Amino acid sequence: MTDIQMLLRILGDETRFNIVKLLLNHNFCVGALASRLGISAPAVSQHLQLLRKAGLVKGEKRGYWTHYVVDREVLMQLADDLADLAAATATREQCRAGCPDVNILAEGGEKKMCKCTCQFPEKLKGKPEECSKEQIEECHGNEKEHPCKED
Repeated sequence: MTDIQMLLRILGDETRFNIVKLLLNHNFCVGALASRLGISAPAVSQHLQLLRKAGLVKGEKRGYWTHYVVDREVLMQLADDLADLAAATATREQCRAGCPDVNILAEGGEKKMCKCTCQFPEKLKGKPEECSKEQIEECHGNEKEHPCKED
């Protein structure tokens, strides 16, 4: 599992996501978080343990209590990684080689085809094997075989 996947899995839990949202505005101890979230302090501690292991929050000792703060650098890096992922494009060849069943939009909104997806399905007949050579070429370029056929 990549760092992005791990962080998204951690933040995918509603309670942990809400903890991070609260901590973005103010530093809180376990008791204050429990009170605001309406859950027990031990439950908050368990969630904070996962958030700390993921590097999303840090604990700062203040006398008897530990107050938690979001590590904004980790959160910003996750945001940057997601932005890079959203902006990623693939060439037609890369797409056919490695990402079946997905349409990828290039800059300017032009669709790049993938192995099992037609760009213009409305121009094709009902099934891939019913397509004429001209239809295949119009949809997929100079392909000898129809790439949408199941193997």
